[in-house]
Amino acid sequence: MDNLNSTLPVIEPCNHIPQLLSIKDVSNYTGLSRSTIYELVNEESNRYDPSFPKKVKLTEVRVVWVASEIAEWINEKISERVS
Repeated sequence: MDNLNSTLPVIEPCNHIPQLLSIKDVSNYTGLSRSTIYELVNEESNRYDPSFPKKVKLTEVRVVWVASEIAEWINEKISERVS
């Protein structure tokens, strides 16, 4: 059976080059909107979440997130749910 969500890159650990995710990818993986993601990382926002992975600034206008950190955050949210 084909991957049902083939538009998303696969998050796999890599020993030598970390996989980086765009805001669009982070939004797709988490189900959060772009604005919510930016509020979660903004320390001045009422919605700031210190557990959400920090963005990586590549250039003056381009930011990304480390895929393994996003995966860990998602897994933590899953483990926090009540059975």
